[in-house]
Order: sequence, then structure tokens, then C-alpha cells
Amino acid sequence: MQQRFAILVSAASLVMTAACSQSDTGITTAVKAKMATDDAVKASEINVDTHNHVVTLNGTVGSQAEKERAVLIARDTNGVSSVVDDLIVGPVPAATTGGYEQKAEDKANEAKENIEDAAHDAKVTTENAAHDAKVKTEKAADKAGEVLTDAAITTAVKTKFLAEPGVSGLNINVDTSNGVVTLNGTVKTRAEADKAMTIARDSKGVKRVVNHLKVG
Repeated sequence: MQQRFAILVSAASLVMTAACSQSDTGITTAVKAKMATDDAVKASEINVDTHNHVVTLNGTVGSQAEKERAVLIARDTNGVSSVVDDLIVGPVPAATTGGYEQKAEDKANEAKENIEDAAHDAKVTTENAAHDAKVKTEKAADKAGEVLTDAAITTAVKTKFLAEPGVSGLNINVDTSNGVVTLNGTVKTRAEADKAMTIARDSKGVKRVVNHLKVG
């Protein structure tokens, strides 16, 4: 179990470094991952919170050396501007082997979820940047051609949804105002929501997409 957790944490560190190490979520995950692989730090007893690149450490550690090591790890993590040390040196409750394994598995699952969320946020940011460039190009083209009405945009987006196998077109409401498309409704998966967003963005005349879709 410990070996599997170490491998997962290492993979987590690589993904976070590439995708979102500069975000607060990415910094928190990166610090936790580094502590989990450090023999001198009992990571399960240390809480890590990040706000505006400032990392706050709290919890109980077994020695002053462990405390200093935890602060050093946090300070040396990419994107950290400063570290607030609220760690307390004192007796750390002994955990049974089963309890430790459960904590390790819980932390692994939490790290995995953080990575997935961060990777998704990075994907959305990239798509938004690409869409902004597309909108600028379309605005230039619209000066020389016909500008689609809001009703025409809504119809075009709905038609694409109904023709797309991976999107429940009947469950998604589409409203358009001044070229801004708003999506409402419930979809089965996050992948379906992302697909709907992409289809709407890529429709002619769409300036921006507001996503109010719920996954459930």
C-alpha cells in the first residue's frame, strides 16, 4: 500500500507541475505530495492550506526537526510566496497499521481528485483562450458578412446537440442574448458537459458561453 501511494503521489507531482502548479489548489497538492514522499515528515498529521500562494501549515509533529523540515518542503515548492507555520511540536497519536493504510488510501484518493479537478480547470482555461481567439476572428469576419441573430444561434446550437451522440440535447436548454449563449439543464457526466460547451463555442456567431449545466 505504501509503495502504491508513493507511486501515485509521484505521478501527481508530475501532473501538477505540468498543468497547474501555480494555482492555490496545485500548490496545496504539490506540497502534500512532497511531504508524503519525505521520510522525515509524517504527512498524515499535517494540514496544508493555500491562499494567494501563501501556504499555511497546521497540525502536530513529533519533533522540532520534523517541523523545520515540513516548513522547508513547503517553502521550496514551486509557486509558494511564503509559509505560515502553525505547526505544534508534541506527542503524535500512534496509528494502527490498518488505520495508516486507510489514511494513505484516503490521501491518495484526495490527491487523485485534486489532480483531475486541476487538469480539468487547465483544459477549460486553454479552451477559453482558443475560443477568445476564434471570437476575434469572427468579429472581423462579421464586419464583411451577415451577423447571425440570437434566435439563429440558439437554433444552430440546439440542432448540433441533437445530432451529437454524446450529448443529451433534449435535456439542455439554450438561450442566446447578444451572441452570448447560456446552457442550463442536467447532463450525465462532466465529459458530456464539456462536449456541450465545445459545441456551443464552435457555433458560428457565438461570442461567449455561460455554463450552468449540472452533472447528476
